[in-house]
Amino acid sequence: MTEEERCSPLHDAQIAAGAEMVWEDGWPWAMRVGADPLAEYEAIRTATGLWDLYSTSKYEVTGPDAGRLIQRRFTNDVSAMGSGRARYGAFVNADGLMVDDGNVYKHSDRKFWVMINTADLEDWFRETAEDLDATIEHVTERLPMISVQGPGSREVLQSLTEARLGELGYFGFWTEPVDVAGVAATVLRTGFSGELGFELVTDPGSALRLWEGLITAGGVPFGLEAIEIARIEAGLIIIAVDYQPAQTSPYDVSLDRFIKPATECIGVEALAAVGGSPPRRLTTLSIGGRRAPEAGSLVTKDGREVGTLTSPTMSPRLGAIGLAVLRTEAATEGERLEVAGAAATVGPLGLYDPQKRRPRS
Repeated sequence: MTEEERCSPLHDAQIAAGAEMVWEDGWPWAMRVGADPLAEYEAIRTATGLWDLYSTSKYEVTGPDAGRLIQRRFTNDVSAMGSGRARYGAFVNADGLMVDDGNVYKHSDRKFWVMINTADLEDWFRETAEDLDATIEHVTERLPMISVQGPGSREVLQSLTEARLGELGYFGFWTEPVDVAGVAATVLRTGFSGELGFELVTDPGSALRLWEGLITAGGVPFGLEAIEIARIEAGLIIIAVDYQPAQTSPYDVSLDRFIKPATECIGVEALAAVGGSPPRRLTTLSIGGRRAPEAGSLVTKDGREVGTLTSPTMSPRLGAIGLAVLRTEAATEGERLEVAGAAATVGPLGLYDPQKRRPRS
């Protein structure tokens, strides 16, 4: 399939609004939708932002052993999930190294959605599931998704549906579609912004009507440049930047609370060998100066290398900051370090709202 064929149902609408598009592994993403990515960022932080997540890799897992198929690759506990609940975690190989990260959504004991970063991983999942009665299918193009993020997201979305959004808890979702802006959409109480938010899954023929309804109600489209600032402020990781597939332990990026040892996960023994004393941790650095150092810059203490800056940004609220993977002994909050000749201080993972109260509001 060519890039031209693999276009979001929202592609033409975003181009008409001035969007700059890029393709990653053949899948489209808007870098920005309007002329000003900082205005798009402000919509996320102060109002309601809209993000086209068509290219998020989506899998549908069905059958009597659907949960077990996922569990053999997933570090969080699938068996404890109720229907209408989502869980985040890492997807690992037998060495306990991350191949991806993302969310699992349980519709029922026989049906799950897996939403991650990498397309065409069906065979990788099947490698550990030959004895199971379950099927995994890559369904990305069948399930367009729109993210509605920001402190105004509930109000905007509520104006378009009679469903009671206040009853939908954080990391919950309705297993049956509801009417939103005149189309059927599955409503997920998840997001990737550090703010209150929802994600809406619909069909390709309805996505544009939903998008236009959300804009009319006050939503502001945004792209990767805006979400990059927001996700670094919130301490959220991305693949091939903060971790490298098949090279990085989930403990290196401080995913401890999403690793459950009493599961069927194929990497559980390798993870247990590291979990007692992880050698590296993910932190946020506050960095002196008027510009953020480049990604990949070494982090040092008294001239000795102690880690790497993975995701730098200039935050309108926090100045120069960045996510960094550090040796554990250097990852203590308040530790004074250096990066690219600038002074840096270790802070909590997610300098913006460290207690994560805003997305749970």
